[in-house]
Amino acid sequence: MSRPLPDATLVTPPVLRSWQLPEPTGGKESRGSILVIGGSTETLGAVTLAAEAALRSGAGKLQVVVPSKVAPHISIALPEALVRGVPSTEEGAIRGDSAELVLDLARSASAVLIGPGMADEPQTRQFVESLLPELDAPVVLDALGLAAVTADPRCLHRLAGRVVLTPNPTELAIALHVEADEIDADPAGAARRLAEQAHAVVGLGGATSWVADPEGRLWQDQSGGAGLGVSGSGDVRAGVVAGLLARGAEPAQAAVWASYLHGRAGERLAASVGRLGFLARELPLQVPQIIAEISL
Repeated sequence: MSRPLPDATLVTPPVLRSWQLPEPTGGKESRGSILVIGGSTETLGAVTLAAEAALRSGAGKLQVVVPSKVAPHISIALPEALVRGVPSTEEGAIRGDSAELVLDLARSASAVLIGPGMADEPQTRQFVESLLPELDAPVVLDALGLAAVTADPRCLHRLAGRVVLTPNPTELAIALHVEADEIDADPAGAARRLAEQAHAVVGLGGATSWVADPEGRLWQDQSGGAGLGVSGSGDVRAGVVAGLLARGAEPAQAAVWASYLHGRAGERLAASVGRLGFLARELPLQVPQIIAEISL
């Protein structure tokens, strides 16, 4: 097991216990609303994974935006959600010029997650670039949702740090315009670099996870295991971040907690199912109990 960097905080239950999540009271409105935007005709599952993870993390109200041709399927898969379909390309990706059709949902949301399962880089980039100037709530950008940041990290500056980016190492290399080997050599430094450039919190997944914020703070999370290297795992992690933001967590807090919750959920499934072979869809159900145990 690697040792934490001298200036990195190792994430442990006592660290999280001293940084308690907001505890909403009352109905679903008091727990915040989460808007999840993503999907394509070939990657619809990413949205359902992220959306369920957001609810399991404590968000109260779920709204989902997907290509219109698959909206009925999402309505059945996520009966808790308000689902809005928007125009798509012939290949089934959300069209870049459809951002204006979701402005009402985005402006009223407590947090917005963009990216899980999105396809077509130019269309996604146009969509994100059109929507970002209209947002004031905290934002999570995942997967192809990072395309606008890759083009110009300054696009996030107006949000003044109310952003969490959730790249994997490959996506971080693309965002920084460097080779993958450079990320492997110094993942913590790379996360810090993007955090500084974008004025955003960066939660980098991997065998060891790193969270960096724009002020230079750094957290190292060694929870998890090889079983988390499975399709859909990153979508769950992004959904947990967004759900915690919706219930009132600050960006760095949401990213740090989400990293540990994701890793600990993997450890529990490794113990009950096997080190390899558990599914990403099984991760969200572990989250509420882990939060409860940490919060005791």
